[in-house]
Amino acid sequence: MLTRLARVALAAGVALYLALVVFNNLTDYGSNHAFVEHVLAMDTTFPGNAGMWRAIHAPWMVHAFYVSVILWEAVACVLLAAGAWRMWGARRAPAPAFARAKRLAIAGLALNLLQWLVAFIAVGGEWFLMWQSRTWNGSDVAGRMFLVVGITLLFVNAPDEDLQGA
Repeated sequence: MLTRLARVALAAGVALYLALVVFNNLTDYGSNHAFVEHVLAMDTTFPGNAGMWRAIHAPWMVHAFYVSVILWEAVACVLLAAGAWRMWGARRAPAPAFARAKRLAIAGLALNLLQWLVAFIAVGGEWFLMWQSRTWNGSDVAGRMFLVVGITLLFVNAPDEDLQGA
């Protein structure tokens, strides 16, 4: 039972984190938009780097990118919250039922893991060379969150045994 409760708590914890991220992105749109704007503009990367042709300055594209990040986070959050709720409801159920209850949480964790990998590490970090910026560099946060979400996904997805005496 303790392992199941830990799985529920970790899925709910990542859902809470994402809810706070979405809340902050919506209530402080300007600050977080500035981050995206500077990363896409590549204006604080190494001077004279050969990748500057990739920079995006069109305001509509910056807004579209930022809104897609927020929506991606929100969908992962909803999947995780629903998954944690279903897991909670199935916490005393036989192992196959608990495994079915984990599906939404697994989907939310995988979706969020993909976001950290694709949007932040690959696109922001490598395509827009975010790692070169001392000011607008989210590489450490992206790496940390990729690790947190990845470990949570592995733990939640691990096989479950039937409860003794259930």
